[in-house]
Amino acid sequence: MASEPVNVNEFQELAKQVLPKMYYDFYTGGAEDQFTLKENVEAFRRITLRPRVLVDVSRIDMSTTVLGYKISAPIMIAPTSMHQLAHPEGEVATARAAAASNTIMVFKRRDISAQIVQRAEKNGYKAIVLTVDAPRLGRREADIKNNDKCFRRMISPQLKNFEGLISTELDCDEGSNLEAFVRAVYDDSLCWEDVIGWLKSITNLPILVKGILTHEDARKAVEVGVAGIVVSNHGARQLDYTPATISVLEEVLQAVGGKVPVLFDGGIRRGTDVFKALALGAQAVLVGRPVIYGLAANGEDGVRKVMKMLKDELELTMALSGCPSVKDITRSHVRTECGRLRSQL
Repeated sequence: MASEPVNVNEFQELAKQVLPKMYYDFYTGGAEDQFTLKENVEAFRRITLRPRVLVDVSRIDMSTTVLGYKISAPIMIAPTSMHQLAHPEGEVATARAAAASNTIMVFKRRDISAQIVQRAEKNGYKAIVLTVDAPRLGRREADIKNNDKCFRRMISPQLKNFEGLISTELDCDEGSNLEAFVRAVYDDSLCWEDVIGWLKSITNLPILVKGILTHEDARKAVEVGVAGIVVSNHGARQLDYTPATISVLEEVLQAVGGKVPVLFDGGIRRGTDVFKALALGAQAVLVGRPVIYGLAANGEDGVRKVMKMLKDELELTMALSGCPSVKDITRSHVRTECGRLRSQL
């Protein structure tokens, strides 16, 4: 690509040009048929905007508050892994570019999980995000194919969080190295009361759960006392044929009933996507793959550009929709597929 990227999608092509194929496949791939991977993005295109005109939009305020902390815009960096495959500076470059979210998995050895949580608290992190949709690794066929070629011998960067705690050097004859790592260390016997109660006993940080897609799980999360919910299908990397996250956002919000904040993750590629998620009730959105693509293309500066593009597009969308502030974005500013069908009856 000769010219500078003008939108977030173009960073993906730049990443493809600079990354080894197996690394690019690792970041871009989804589970099995990748139906949900496509739907996460396509579902946004089925939501249309309903702008208001003749509104004073000479000043646009994108700032909002999440868990009591004010941020400049309702766009955050999603918990993602292995940034050093994209760029030598890895998560350090990402963290420099924006206030990064943090995530953990609960391991079979809870002393390891406890040390990671306590380390996060000591270093000033403001919350713990517990990923709850990965008791086992989804079937990511691109990784499996790459493993057959040379993925087992891929020089994967040592996961700094685990240095001195566990070995990340695993080899396997079938599947992928990452799949073998998950089988060895993640605990697939966890249940709601067990894990949330245990986490609360070892930290004073608010605990958010990431990976909620149904009203049943949303209610359960509120019952056990989580501080927030992230609507997410793990970037479509776990269970294929789950719904696009934007299509279940309202279901989760209705179940929560305003008791805890609800954040959104999955398929954000445009400022209009951010606007649509906010209009449907999300307090903020998380951005995953585009950040990785920016990091691969140009390190810290690439991440900054990705975030700035999304913010600039959101600001323009708000202005053209007649919304001078985030609180002015309402459900009436969007029409979903169901809404269109009802209007035709």
